[in-house]
Amino acid sequence: MPRALWLLIIGMVVNVTGSSFLWPLNTIYIHDHLGKSLSVAGVVLMLNSAASVIGNLYGGSLFDKIGGYKSIILGICITLIALVGLTFWHDWPAYIVFQIIIGFGTGIIFPSMYAMAGSVWIEGGRKAFNAIYVAQNLGVALGASLGGIVAAHSFQLIFLANTIMYVLFLLIAVFGYKGILVDSGQQATIDLNVPAVKNKKNLTALLILCTGYLLCWVAYVQWQTTIASYTQEIHISLTQYSLLWSINGALIVVGQPLLNSVLKHLTASLKLQMIIGIGIFIVSFLVAGKATVFSGFLVGMIILTIGEMFIWPAVPTVAFDLAPKGREGFYQGIVNSTATGGRMIGPLLGGMLVDMYNMSALFIVLIGLFLIAIVTTLLYDRILKTKMVSGTVHGQF
Repeated sequence: MPRALWLLIIGMVVNVTGSSFLWPLNTIYIHDHLGKSLSVAGVVLMLNSAASVIGNLYGGSLFDKIGGYKSIILGICITLIALVGLTFWHDWPAYIVFQIIIGFGTGIIFPSMYAMAGSVWIEGGRKAFNAIYVAQNLGVALGASLGGIVAAHSFQLIFLANTIMYVLFLLIAVFGYKGILVDSGQQATIDLNVPAVKNKKNLTALLILCTGYLLCWVAYVQWQTTIASYTQEIHISLTQYSLLWSINGALIVVGQPLLNSVLKHLTASLKLQMIIGIGIFIVSFLVAGKATVFSGFLVGMIILTIGEMFIWPAVPTVAFDLAPKGREGFYQGIVNSTATGGRMIGPLLGGMLVDMYNMSALFIVLIGLFLIAIVTTLLYDRILKTKMVSGTVHGQF
């Protein structure tokens, strides 16, 4: 791998380690420490995610205009200001304000990280996105495992640890990313001769794919929200719950390279890879829906982790392949905003379903969402099969 990609990987690990101190425990903090209902907790996380959606789209376009370095620095600075504030003021309603600012700041960062990864190692194909994905989950494993231990003593230290990690991330970005050059803004002029109809079809295909991607995230985020709160009600400790996410991250770090080897030998297409992943997700939620003790949730998390290893790296890879030159950041912004949109809708939908009905009703709805996602994944590239002036993109997938 290129040196530039290694720098992006290190930065992603530090970034996600810091944020993973807090995000798995957000619903628990709002519900148990601030005394708010699950629905209110869902609204707070929805506002955080809504700000992140805006940040994703803005950050992706910003990458295409000014490059990844400046975009990432801007996102880190915005996030760091909010984290410093959250360290000192984390009562209600200041918590809401800072969560919104954090959502916007972190939203700017991620599209640029992914677009830069694809640009610095174009010949690597999906390997670049797999590497960033593994880095994210190494951060999840480190942050979640440490976060549960720290939170058992004091949530105040959680906010401080998050801030310190972002200071470190800022230093890595300032001294490491300035020299990473990608032809983002210049590439837009190269692509003017590509037929507009092809670009429109590519964008439509991505939006169809991202519809299912959003539904998968709506379901996935329940592990961080409604399921997290439910584990507390059945007396599973914070340390045990955080351990689930540590195992999630560790399995991905160890398992993703093995999975890549298997997929390579099976010559599996990205579409088949995603459909298999959604099927595994369904099995995971069937197991979690019947779980009443820690071991049941552990099995569900292991199955969930296998499913996400199939899906999460595949979507940004498809987006990068579909993107016209000079629009890589924008397409990655769409993918990241879709994932964030799922994280926005999920907590509110899950909280309302549990408050109005019960956990069983929630799991039934989630299985239905996965079935819809399978359909959109099967159909997203149909539009690309029609003959275009410069050929078809379908064969790449």
